[in-house]
Amino acid sequence: MSEIGIVLSSHVSELAEGVYKLLSETAPKVSITYAGGTDDGDIGSSFDAITQAIEENEADHILSFYDLGSAKMTMEMAIEYSDKTVELFDVSFVEGAYTAASLLSGGADYDRVIEQLKPLIIK
Repeated sequence: MSEIGIVLSSHVSELAEGVYKLLSETAPKVSITYAGGTDDGDIGSSFDAITQAIEENEADHILSFYDLGSAKMTMEMAIEYSDKTVELFDVSFVEGAYTAASLLSGGADYDRVIEQLKPLIIK
């Protein structure tokens, strides 16, 4: 298992699960967890679900990816409550997460992953 894991957060549960499935095929040895939608199944984000995704991830160092602004804000709050090292990336959701997962799966080190994510940053 990779020393670095990935957490995904989307406003839509099916989108979070779909990206999770894509990444799991690409990076079976990377711990990937996700949260999608609100606690009652609507579109939005859930602090509890994101916190659970962080805590259930097997890695102590996590790269986190989100789809929209309030998922970012909720992720930021959840990160504050975690003892893990969690880094939040302002990159294209699918492309960023996929890039990180495939590089980690291929044995790339942290610095290489960060270098490859830089062109995907959304400003």
